[in-house]
Amino acid sequence: MFDELLNTVRLKISTIRAILQTSDKLREITLPTELIEEIPEKNEWRIYEHCAAVTRLYAIYENFVEDLISRWLQRLPQLVSYYSNLDDIIKNTHREGAGRLLLDLKKNRYQHLSINDVIQGLFYGITQNTEYELTPDSFLLHEQNLRKDELERLFTNAGITNAWRWVTHHRSVKQLVENPLGSEESAETRLNSLIDDRNAAAHRTVVDRILGIEELLELCDFIENLCQALAELVTYKIILKQELIEQVRKIGEITEWLNKSKVVIAKVRDITLSVGDGIFLASETKAHCQLVIIESIQIDDVSKETVEITSETEVGLKFNTDAREGLSLYVETSVS
Repeated sequence: MFDELLNTVRLKISTIRAILQTSDKLREITLPTELIEEIPEKNEWRIYEHCAAVTRLYAIYENFVEDLISRWLQRLPQLVSYYSNLDDIIKNTHREGAGRLLLDLKKNRYQHLSINDVIQGLFYGITQNTEYELTPDSFLLHEQNLRKDELERLFTNAGITNAWRWVTHHRSVKQLVENPLGSEESAETRLNSLIDDRNAAAHRTVVDRILGIEELLELCDFIENLCQALAELVTYKIILKQELIEQVRKIGEITEWLNKSKVVIAKVRDITLSVGDGIFLASETKAHCQLVIIESIQIDDVSKETVEITSETEVGLKFNTDAREGLSLYVETSVS
Protein backbone atom coordinates (compact mmCIF):
# COMPACT_ATOMS: atom_id res chain seq x y z
CA MET A 1 0.00 0.00 0.00
CA PHE A 2 2.92 2.32 0.58
CA ASP A 3 5.28 1.15 -2.15
CA GLU A 4 5.69 4.69 -3.50
CA LEU A 5 6.84 6.03 -0.13
CA LEU A 6 9.16 3.08 0.45
CA ASN A 7 10.64 3.28 -3.03
CA THR A 8 11.45 6.94 -2.42
CA VAL A 9 13.18 6.01 0.84
CA ARG A 10 15.15 3.24 -0.84
CA LEU A 11 16.24 5.51 -3.69
CA LYS A 12 17.43 8.25 -1.34
CA ILE A 13 19.27 5.80 0.90
CA SER A 14 20.87 4.04 -2.06
CA THR A 15 22.23 7.44 -3.11
CA ILE A 16 23.76 7.90 0.33
CA ARG A 17 25.33 4.43 0.10
CA ALA A 18 26.76 5.19 -3.34
CA ILE A 19 28.26 8.48 -2.19
CA LEU A 20 29.79 6.89 0.91
CA GLN A 21 31.31 4.02 -1.06
CA THR A 22 32.59 6.34 -3.80
CA SER A 23 34.24 8.65 -1.28
CA ASP A 24 35.81 5.71 0.52
CA LYS A 25 37.34 4.42 -2.72
CA LEU A 26 38.58 7.86 -3.70
CA ARG A 27 40.49 8.19 -0.45
CA GLU A 28 42.35 4.97 -1.17
CA ILE A 29 43.55 5.70 -4.70
CA THR A 30 46.44 7.80 -5.91
CA LEU A 31 45.13 10.97 -7.51
CA PRO A 32 46.87 13.30 -9.96
CA THR A 33 48.82 16.12 -8.33
CA GLU A 34 46.37 18.82 -9.49
CA LEU A 35 43.49 16.96 -7.78
CA ILE A 36 45.40 16.23 -4.58
CA GLU A 37 45.78 19.97 -4.02
CA GLU A 38 42.00 20.41 -4.20
CA ILE A 39 40.78 17.57 -1.99
CA PRO A 40 40.29 18.08 1.76
CA GLU A 41 42.45 16.53 4.45
CA LYS A 42 41.21 12.96 5.06
CA ASN A 43 39.95 13.49 8.60
CA GLU A 44 38.06 16.65 7.63
CA TRP A 45 36.66 14.77 4.65
CA ARG A 46 35.36 12.05 6.94
CA ILE A 47 33.83 14.59 9.32
CA TYR A 48 31.80 16.25 6.57
CA GLU A 49 30.88 12.88 5.11
CA HIS A 50 29.67 11.71 8.53
CA CYS A 51 27.70 14.91 9.16
CA ALA A 52 26.06 14.83 5.74
CA ALA A 53 25.10 11.15 6.03
CA VAL A 54 23.55 11.27 9.51
CA THR A 55 21.72 14.53 8.80
CA ARG A 56 20.29 13.18 5.57
CA LEU A 57 19.32 9.82 7.08
CA TYR A 58 17.41 11.45 9.91
CA ALA A 59 15.58 13.73 7.47
CA ILE A 60 14.59 10.73 5.33
CA TYR A 61 13.28 8.93 8.41
CA GLU A 62 11.35 11.89 9.82
CA ASN A 63 9.79 12.80 6.47
CA PHE A 64 8.78 9.19 5.91
CA VAL A 65 7.05 8.97 9.30
CA GLU A 66 5.13 12.18 8.67
CA ASP A 67 4.13 11.10 5.15
CA LEU A 68 3.07 7.67 6.39
CA ILE A 69 0.88 9.02 9.19
CA SER A 70 -0.59 11.55 6.76
CA ARG A 71 -1.58 8.80 4.32
CA TRP A 72 -3.20 6.84 7.17
CA LEU A 73 -5.20 9.87 8.31
CA GLN A 74 -6.32 10.64 4.77
CA ARG A 75 -7.48 7.03 4.40
CA LEU A 76 -9.39 6.82 7.70
CA PRO A 77 -12.61 8.55 6.50
CA GLN A 78 -12.95 5.79 3.89
CA LEU A 79 -12.53 3.13 6.58
CA VAL A 80 -14.57 4.69 9.39
CA SER A 81 -17.63 6.38 7.90
CA TYR A 82 -18.78 8.20 11.02
CA TYR A 83 -16.59 10.66 12.88
CA SER A 84 -18.21 9.62 16.16
CA ASN A 85 -16.91 6.06 15.64
CA LEU A 86 -13.26 7.16 15.59
CA ASP A 87 -11.14 6.37 18.63
CA ASP A 88 -11.43 9.08 21.30
CA ILE A 89 -7.70 9.77 21.13
CA ILE A 90 -7.99 10.56 17.41
CA LYS A 91 -10.88 12.98 17.98
CA ASN A 92 -9.13 14.64 20.93
CA THR A 93 -5.87 15.02 19.02
CA HIS A 94 -7.76 16.39 16.02
CA ARG A 95 -9.56 19.00 18.12
CA GLU A 96 -6.50 20.07 20.11
CA GLY A 97 -4.27 20.04 17.03
CA ALA A 98 -6.72 22.20 15.07
CA GLY A 99 -6.68 24.74 17.90
CA ARG A 100 -2.88 24.87 17.92
CA LEU A 101 -2.74 25.17 14.15
CA LEU A 102 -5.11 28.15 14.19
CA LEU A 103 -2.69 29.91 16.52
CA ASP A 104 0.32 29.05 14.37
CA LEU A 105 -1.06 29.48 10.84
CA LYS A 106 1.22 32.45 10.17
CA LYS A 107 4.33 30.33 10.59
CA ASN A 108 6.16 29.46 7.39
CA ARG A 109 5.70 25.74 7.87
CA TYR A 110 1.91 26.10 7.59
CA GLN A 111 1.73 28.38 4.55
CA HIS A 112 0.05 25.53 2.64
CA LEU A 113 -2.94 25.66 5.01
CA SER A 114 -5.88 28.03 5.24
CA ILE A 115 -8.33 28.54 8.10
CA ASN A 116 -10.91 26.57 6.11
CA ASP A 117 -8.45 23.66 5.71
CA VAL A 118 -8.05 23.46 9.49
CA ILE A 119 -11.66 23.81 10.65
CA GLN A 120 -13.74 22.35 7.81
CA GLY A 121 -13.00 18.68 8.44
CA LEU A 122 -13.49 19.10 12.18
CA PHE A 123 -16.74 21.05 11.66
CA TYR A 124 -18.17 18.40 9.33
CA GLY A 125 -17.17 15.63 11.71
CA ILE A 126 -18.82 17.23 14.73
CA THR A 127 -21.96 18.58 13.05
CA GLN A 128 -22.66 16.09 10.24
CA ASN A 129 -20.67 13.07 11.48
CA THR A 130 -19.81 12.15 7.85
CA GLU A 131 -17.72 13.58 5.02
CA TYR A 132 -15.15 14.64 7.57
CA GLU A 133 -11.43 15.12 6.96
CA LEU A 134 -8.51 14.70 9.32
CA THR A 135 -5.93 17.41 8.66
CA PRO A 136 -2.59 15.60 9.04
CA ASP A 137 -0.84 18.72 10.35
CA SER A 138 -3.12 18.60 13.40
CA PHE A 139 -1.55 15.25 14.33
CA LEU A 140 2.07 15.95 13.42
CA LEU A 141 2.82 18.79 15.80
CA HIS A 142 6.06 17.93 17.53
CA GLU A 143 9.08 19.82 18.76
CA GLN A 144 11.14 16.79 19.76
CA ASN A 145 13.23 14.49 17.59
CA LEU A 146 11.47 11.25 16.71
CA ARG A 147 13.03 8.98 19.27
CA LYS A 148 11.08 5.94 20.43
CA ASP A 149 8.70 7.75 22.80
CA GLU A 150 7.95 10.64 20.44
CA LEU A 151 7.45 8.24 17.55
CA GLU A 152 5.01 6.18 19.60
CA ARG A 153 3.16 9.32 20.69
CA LEU A 154 2.58 10.43 17.09
CA PHE A 155 1.32 7.00 16.05
CA THR A 156 -0.84 6.59 19.16
CA ASN A 157 -2.46 10.01 18.64
CA ALA A 158 -3.32 8.89 15.12
CA GLY A 159 -4.97 5.73 16.47
CA ILE A 160 -2.09 3.26 15.99
CA THR A 161 -0.87 1.77 19.25
CA ASN A 162 2.23 -0.28 20.11
CA ALA A 163 4.25 1.02 17.18
CA TRP A 164 7.61 0.38 18.81
CA ARG A 165 6.69 -3.15 19.83
CA TRP A 166 5.95 -3.84 16.15
CA VAL A 167 9.32 -2.35 15.15
CA THR A 168 11.31 -4.46 17.59
CA HIS A 169 9.53 -7.67 16.52
CA HIS A 170 9.79 -6.99 12.79
CA ARG A 171 11.90 -9.60 10.98
CA SER A 172 14.24 -7.15 9.20
CA VAL A 173 14.89 -5.01 12.26
CA LYS A 174 15.45 -8.07 14.44
CA GLN A 175 17.90 -9.56 11.96
CA LEU A 176 19.91 -6.36 11.82
CA VAL A 177 19.98 -5.88 15.58
CA GLU A 178 20.78 -9.53 16.31
CA ASN A 179 23.61 -9.63 13.76
CA PRO A 180 25.29 -6.25 14.14
CA LEU A 181 28.62 -5.07 12.84
CA GLY A 182 30.39 -4.54 16.15
CA SER A 183 28.80 -4.39 19.59
CA GLU A 184 25.18 -5.32 20.17
CA GLU A 185 22.70 -2.46 20.13
CA SER A 186 18.93 -2.43 20.42
CA ALA A 187 16.78 -0.71 17.82
CA GLU A 188 16.12 2.08 20.31
CA THR A 189 19.83 2.55 20.98
CA ARG A 190 20.57 2.73 17.27
CA LEU A 191 17.87 5.29 16.67
CA ASN A 192 19.06 7.38 19.63
CA SER A 193 22.64 7.23 18.37
CA LEU A 194 21.59 8.45 14.93
CA ILE A 195 19.63 11.33 16.45
CA ASP A 196 22.51 12.26 18.78
CA ASP A 197 24.93 12.23 15.85
CA ARG A 198 22.54 14.26 13.72
CA ASN A 199 22.09 16.87 16.46
CA ALA A 200 25.83 17.14 16.95
CA ALA A 201 26.33 17.53 13.19
CA ALA A 202 23.70 20.25 13.01
CA HIS A 203 24.55 22.28 16.12
CA ARG A 204 28.20 21.78 17.07
CA THR A 205 31.29 23.18 15.41
CA VAL A 206 33.38 20.36 16.83
CA VAL A 207 32.08 16.83 16.19
CA ASP A 208 33.73 14.32 18.51
CA ARG A 209 32.25 11.07 17.22
CA ILE A 210 32.90 10.19 13.59
CA LEU A 211 31.40 6.96 12.23
CA GLY A 212 33.37 4.81 9.84
CA ILE A 213 32.14 3.73 6.43
CA GLU A 214 30.79 0.38 7.66
CA GLU A 215 28.92 2.00 10.54
CA LEU A 216 27.35 4.56 8.22
CA LEU A 217 26.33 1.87 5.74
CA GLU A 218 24.78 -0.09 8.59
CA LEU A 219 22.82 3.01 9.61
CA CYS A 220 21.49 3.16 6.06
CA ASP A 221 20.27 -0.43 6.44
CA PHE A 222 18.71 0.34 9.81
CA ILE A 223 16.70 3.35 8.62
CA GLU A 224 15.53 1.47 5.52
CA ASN A 225 14.37 -1.48 7.64
CA LEU A 226 12.76 0.80 10.23
CA CYS A 227 10.72 2.50 7.52
CA GLN A 228 9.73 -0.90 6.08
CA ALA A 229 8.54 -2.05 9.51
CA LEU A 230 6.44 1.08 10.05
CA ALA A 231 4.88 0.81 6.60
CA GLU A 232 3.86 -2.78 7.32
CA LEU A 233 2.37 -1.71 10.65
CA VAL A 234 0.11 0.88 9.03
CA THR A 235 -0.80 -1.54 6.23
CA TYR A 236 -1.86 -4.08 8.86
CA LYS A 237 -4.03 -1.52 10.65
CA ILE A 238 -5.71 -0.64 7.36
CA ILE A 239 -6.41 -4.31 6.65
CA LEU A 240 -8.04 -4.69 10.07
CA LYS A 241 -10.29 -1.71 9.35
CA GLN A 242 -11.10 -3.09 5.89
CA GLU A 243 -12.02 -6.43 7.42
CA LEU A 244 -14.59 -4.73 9.66
CA ILE A 245 -16.34 -3.18 6.66
CA GLU A 246 -15.97 -6.36 4.58
CA GLN A 247 -13.57 -4.96 2.02
CA VAL A 248 -11.06 -7.62 3.05
CA ARG A 249 -11.53 -11.03 4.60
CA LYS A 250 -9.36 -13.63 6.23
CA ILE A 251 -9.27 -16.90 4.29
CA GLY A 252 -6.84 -19.04 6.26
CA GLU A 253 -3.53 -19.49 8.05
CA ILE A 254 -0.10 -20.80 7.20
CA THR A 255 0.53 -23.95 9.25
CA GLU A 256 3.96 -24.88 7.89
CA TRP A 257 6.86 -23.23 6.06
CA LEU A 258 9.04 -25.58 4.00
CA ASN A 259 12.21 -23.54 3.78
CA LYS A 260 14.03 -25.87 1.36
CA SER A 261 11.32 -25.73 -1.30
CA LYS A 262 10.14 -22.20 -0.35
CA VAL A 263 6.56 -23.50 -0.11
CA VAL A 264 3.93 -22.95 2.59
CA ILE A 265 1.22 -25.32 3.69
CA ALA A 266 -1.91 -23.33 4.46
CA LYS A 267 -5.38 -24.20 5.65
CA VAL A 268 -7.63 -22.21 3.33
CA ARG A 269 -11.41 -21.87 3.12
CA ASP A 270 -14.16 -20.38 0.92
CA ILE A 271 -12.04 -18.86 -1.82
CA THR A 272 -11.03 -19.24 -5.45
CA LEU A 273 -7.26 -18.89 -5.87
CA SER A 274 -5.28 -18.57 -9.07
CA VAL A 275 -1.60 -18.31 -9.93
CA GLY A 276 -0.80 -14.60 -10.09
CA ASP A 277 -3.25 -13.57 -7.36
CA GLY A 278 -2.10 -11.22 -4.62
CA ILE A 279 -2.56 -12.15 -0.95
CA PHE A 280 -1.68 -10.29 2.22
CA LEU A 281 0.26 -12.32 4.80
CA ALA A 282 -0.18 -10.75 8.20
CA SER A 283 0.26 -11.28 11.92
CA GLU A 284 0.34 -8.76 14.74
CA THR A 285 2.33 -11.01 17.08
CA LYS A 286 4.97 -11.58 14.39
CA ALA A 287 4.92 -7.93 13.26
CA HIS A 288 4.43 -9.00 9.67
CA CYS A 289 2.21 -7.62 6.89
CA GLN A 290 3.23 -8.18 3.31
CA LEU A 291 1.55 -8.42 -0.09
CA VAL A 292 2.75 -11.54 -1.92
CA ILE A 293 1.98 -13.04 -5.32
CA ILE A 294 1.05 -16.71 -5.77
CA GLU A 295 3.53 -18.42 -8.10
CA SER A 296 2.24 -21.98 -7.82
CA ILE A 297 -0.61 -23.95 -6.20
CA GLN A 298 -0.71 -27.61 -5.23
CA ILE A 299 -3.44 -29.78 -3.72
CA ASP A 300 -2.56 -33.40 -2.90
CA ASP A 301 0.77 -32.89 -4.79
CA VAL A 302 -1.09 -31.96 -7.99
CA SER A 303 -0.28 -28.55 -9.50
CA LYS A 304 -3.21 -26.27 -10.28
CA GLU A 305 -3.55 -22.95 -12.09
CA THR A 306 -6.84 -22.21 -10.32
CA VAL A 307 -8.59 -23.88 -7.38
CA GLU A 308 -12.06 -23.31 -5.98
CA ILE A 309 -12.15 -24.12 -2.29
CA THR A 310 -15.49 -24.43 -0.53
CA SER A 311 -14.44 -26.05 2.76
CA GLU A 312 -11.24 -25.87 4.77
CA THR A 313 -8.49 -27.47 2.67
CA GLU A 314 -4.72 -27.88 2.98
CA VAL A 315 -3.06 -26.14 0.05
CA GLY A 316 0.57 -25.89 -0.93
CA LEU A 317 1.43 -22.35 -2.06
CA LYS A 318 4.62 -20.84 -3.37
CA PHE A 319 4.92 -17.07 -3.26
CA ASN A 320 7.30 -14.59 -4.84
CA THR A 321 9.02 -14.16 -1.47
CA ASP A 322 9.73 -16.13 1.69
CA ALA A 323 6.97 -16.63 4.25
CA ARG A 324 6.66 -18.24 7.68
CA GLU A 325 4.21 -20.30 9.67
CA GLY A 326 1.62 -18.57 11.82
CA LEU A 327 0.74 -15.87 9.30
CA SER A 328 -2.89 -15.24 8.35
CA LEU A 329 -4.00 -14.91 4.73
CA TYR A 330 -6.17 -11.97 3.71
CA VAL A 331 -7.73 -11.14 0.33
CA GLU A 332 -9.84 -8.31 -0.99
CA THR A 333 -13.47 -9.34 -1.14
CA SER A 334 -13.53 -8.81 -4.90
CA VAL A 335 -11.08 -11.72 -5.27
CA SER A 336 -13.57 -14.28 -3.94
